[in-house]
Amino acid sequence: MNLKFVSIFPWIIGLIFLMPAIFIFSSLTLGFNDNFTHVYDYLLIKYSINSILLVIGTCSIALILGVISAWLVVNHNFFGRNFFDWALLLPLAVPPYILAYVFTGFFDTYGTANILINRVFDLDNNSSVLPNVRNIYGAIIVFGFTLYPYVYLASRVAIQNLSNLLFEAARLLGKNTFQTFLFVSIPLIRPAIFAGISLVAMETLSDFGAVEHFAVPTFTTGIFRTWFGLYDLNTALQMASILLIVIFLLTYLERASRAKVNDIIGDDLKRDNRIRFTGAKNFLAFIFCLTPILIGFIIPFFELLSWTFQQEFSNFTKFFDAASNTLAVSLFAGLLTCLIAMLMNFIVRKDKQVILGSLNNFLSLGYAFPGLILAVAITQIFTSLDNYFFSFFNMFLTGSIIGLIIAYVIKCYALPNNIISSTYNEISTNIDDSAKTLGASSSKIFKSIHLPILKPTIITGMLLVVAEVVKELPATLILRPFNFETLAVTTYIFASEERMFEAAPSAIAIVCIGMLPIYFLSKVSRKD
Repeated sequence: MNLKFVSIFPWIIGLIFLMPAIFIFSSLTLGFNDNFTHVYDYLLIKYSINSILLVIGTCSIALILGVISAWLVVNHNFFGRNFFDWALLLPLAVPPYILAYVFTGFFDTYGTANILINRVFDLDNNSSVLPNVRNIYGAIIVFGFTLYPYVYLASRVAIQNLSNLLFEAARLLGKNTFQTFLFVSIPLIRPAIFAGISLVAMETLSDFGAVEHFAVPTFTTGIFRTWFGLYDLNTALQMASILLIVIFLLTYLERASRAKVNDIIGDDLKRDNRIRFTGAKNFLAFIFCLTPILIGFIIPFFELLSWTFQQEFSNFTKFFDAASNTLAVSLFAGLLTCLIAMLMNFIVRKDKQVILGSLNNFLSLGYAFPGLILAVAITQIFTSLDNYFFSFFNMFLTGSIIGLIIAYVIKCYALPNNIISSTYNEISTNIDDSAKTLGASSSKIFKSIHLPILKPTIITGMLLVVAEVVKELPATLILRPFNFETLAVTTYIFASEERMFEAAPSAIAIVCIGMLPIYFLSKVSRKD
């Protein structure tokens, strides 16, 4: 392997990843125009209040659903427990904007819910007895029931790591099951809970599709409207910088909380004596765990399926075009992201420099970039490059597929990097040393030893990236080339025009692909 390439590759990748943040924050040095003054005087408070309410409401729902369901699944036996153990992750396959589309369609005047109520109670078909859900309260419910798995996953792993001795001691002190949960489990797993809540908050703040559909003014919708409504990219960047600072802070807190999770681990005793629920407790535990799956996955899945079957085959032409585009760009982004992650981790392992390891960890922070903000930054970068360099060669980066791929790689890098680095840590360095003594070069060691071991991990990482790329909406919507539509964009366009039935095929395809990482997530987090 070329030594010069090895030495400069990490820094080139680091610069590419860092450039969006540099351009965003550099906008703060350019002064504030009348548009920013208007936003600051009349809209900033509204954006802030709505964003705060969304985060508080969503995190509250995610906290209740995630922590209690994790506690029930890990510590108790009840009807359906083995199913709920992995099925509680299924809402992760449904992006919030898709549940938002289904939610409004389901509760619409001519939606499934109202039709059933009108038939049961023999009401006028045009009557709507259900409340309007297209508001901030509907958005909170959508976010809560799609994002709670982050809290569930973190809490489940943390509870599994708690020692049985803690619970035996609590029982000896006369504490019942609920008291033990409230006063023993909750304090000990608090870092894990906060890590999950931080992820929920980041996802809520960075969302565009759902809040735009529900007509809730937030920072993301404000950035979008400032850019495309007022055609003021600099003000959009300045607004993005405010949101990005908040999200980076949440990222830091999430990582700090995650690092503290190991402090709660007790002994290695296996939890094989779960408390068995019977009667009313058994029923209540079943209903509590079923409800988020029902709302967050089962109802939207079958509602989308029903809408899909009501389409005529001739309407599927646009779907197939979008599906082929999505497959092509997601597979390419997955391969490229995994390739970069492999090379970065190999170089870190080979050179054993602390600074390279820190740089690789820094690259994983790309997942904190909201797609919309990333798109704004890349557009600014490409516009500058086109104006000052590429225009002389009659070449233009703006509006090309390159920007879209870069956005995907930056945002998704953490997915393959985390699992590849974990696998690399399990490969003994003695193997490398032995191969070197036998005359093997670094490239030979990588191809003949590391690559075969990493193959399953690489495939898993690629599937994770593909699933994430397929779901990504704002970055794709802004950075895609002209007339280049993906499943997410097609779903958004149809839904924004209230053509829910036509949006259904693309939406259900996204959900099905999003189910790919569920198996991986359920496996790596289970210790049964």
